[in-house]
Amino acid sequence: MADASKYRDFFPPKNPDGTNIIDLESHKFVKIWQGPQHPGITGNMSLELIIQGDEVMECKTHVGYLHRGFEKLMERRKFIQCFPLVCRIAVPEPDFNEYCFAATVEELAGIQIPEAAVWMRTLILEMSRLTSFLMHLGGQSGAFGLGVVAQWTNYVRDLMLDRFEEISGGRIYRMHMPPGGVRGLTPDGFDARMEETLRTIEDVMKDVDTTLFNNAVFKRRSVGLGYIDPAWVDLYGITGPNARAAGVPKDVRKDYPYLKYPELDFDVITATDSDIYTRTDLRRREILLSIDLIRQILVKMPKTGEYMAKMPNVLHWQIPKGETYIRSECTRGEYGFYTVTDGSGYPRRVNVRGPSYTHAVALMERMAIDCNIADTAGLMLSLHTYPPEIER
Repeated sequence: MADASKYRDFFPPKNPDGTNIIDLESHKFVKIWQGPQHPGITGNMSLELIIQGDEVMECKTHVGYLHRGFEKLMERRKFIQCFPLVCRIAVPEPDFNEYCFAATVEELAGIQIPEAAVWMRTLILEMSRLTSFLMHLGGQSGAFGLGVVAQWTNYVRDLMLDRFEEISGGRIYRMHMPPGGVRGLTPDGFDARMEETLRTIEDVMKDVDTTLFNNAVFKRRSVGLGYIDPAWVDLYGITGPNARAAGVPKDVRKDYPYLKYPELDFDVITATDSDIYTRTDLRRREILLSIDLIRQILVKMPKTGEYMAKMPNVLHWQIPKGETYIRSECTRGEYGFYTVTDGSGYPRRVNVRGPSYTHAVALMERMAIDCNIADTAGLMLSLHTYPPEIER
């Protein structure tokens, strides 16, 4: 049983004389834990909740149960040794770490990668966005008791992992974008197999619309829940779908164009209701957008040609002194690497800017107040976070 006196100042005064309208001595406060092993938690993290009845009065987040300390590890490794390390920072979406790290190193070293490699990187990043959105959509539905949707989305996500395996040989960690370019282009017949996969995803999304978005129970539980005020966006550094669902059109692909996105035809998807239902529906629309972008890329990208720049001996690679920041748009918002070099064979400093710290810590701890215990999992999933980004 938690000590009620600790929360004497937690509630704002309500009476004219400034005293609290709540009699703390007659109300019981209980501490409970949700996670780190829990289906309603995004990865291995934990929520320390103070509850009164079934209502959350305070929320504290705890991380560090999985991978941690990446930034300090990179300071003690050569540049090429950092490459297979960074993808572990966001396991369901590792490719953005590969791209951001490689791009910062290339900019500092003055390396220009071939045209085919630029297109290939764009393709991989959109494929990664698609798989991550599918995984998230299944988790969001499962948090509200609709596990069948998670079965469907994980099935089609697995089909997309087949396409990754064709390209790189890896399903989870592809490690296909080292500094200098990519390890290869698409194999023969890839476009046809990708098109078949995309059509299957589109068919499944029709069933998801019927089962999830037209479901009266899901609507009743998610509409109006987890509202993000547009005024919080800049205050908390909110990015990605969490910001766009609040009507703020933040998208790095448009705001700070990179790779081949300037040559692709798409608009930033936004909404205004800013609740869990709206954020989930916006991500559904993002899935369809990624499908369209992958098709555009496959039409335009070269299928042959150089895909790796001429590189020095990477085991004895010394990069000139400098610093740079490279950003990209992952499924959760702005993802960036700030890299500093001192002229040695090791990074002087690498700082990873992932959206999870803002969304899973500062934002979650505020939004959980007054939330029902049964809705905590759905609220957490709607913010879409990966804990290793926090304890990096």
